[in-house]
Amino acid sequence: MVEAEGFGGAPRPRALTMKLSQDALQELYAWIDRVPLSRPKRNIARDFSDGVMVAEVVKHFLPRLVEMHNYIPANSTQQKLSNWQLLNRQIFSKLHFHISEEMLKKLVKSSPGIIEPVLYTLRQKIEEELNGIQQDAEDYSHRNDKSLPDYISVSMHPFAKECQPKPEMWNNNQRSFCEQYSHLDPAIHLLLEEKEQALLALHETVEILQMKVQRLEHLVQLKDLRIDDLTRHLKKQKAKEIAN
Repeated sequence: MVEAEGFGGAPRPRALTMKLSQDALQELYAWIDRVPLSRPKRNIARDFSDGVMVAEVVKHFLPRLVEMHNYIPANSTQQKLSNWQLLNRQIFSKLHFHISEEMLKKLVKSSPGIIEPVLYTLRQKIEEELNGIQQDAEDYSHRNDKSLPDYISVSMHPFAKECQPKPEMWNNNQRSFCEQYSHLDPAIHLLLEEKEQALLALHETVEILQMKVQRLEHLVQLKDLRIDDLTRHLKKQKAKEIAN
């Protein structure tokens, strides 16, 4: 089962075993073919069984959502499952759906007819996310145009710091911008620079925290693998004791 969030954030199950029509499958395969992947596609169930190429698909459309170094190409069942569990925690949760452990095991085993509904659902969620981002950008732009003073819009402009003292060195875009906003008070420009510096500092802090989170997640992943190894070893020891 894949669980998609319903109204009020409550999980709402959706069957992963849904049968896609031939038209839907061909459209899905064409969508996948447009994504530059690290490995050639020969058998879709086996190719996507370790979850790495799924992460690459998301990375292509939503690059800030995925850190590819967290996903290790694998042949072992345990590492494949670990990749999929990480996808569930780090990516699918942000796209508002979840794949059950039972279904993950089928994906890892390359069971036929399983990966297609997963990719179909993933495509829908990616498109919803992209549409939401676009809508947010349009709403933000609209609010700025209607309610904020001109100098706030200036701080968002890519040429805000490029009004050189020699107008003959401006390109067309710089000339248009600098001539339009040259009347602004220098104090406003100073205020904008201070705000931009503060914003850069916040971005750096966020990046540092993200790196720390990634390291902790990697340590948790290694710890899970170690626990699994110890559990298997313990089971073998018990089996030997019983046999003796």
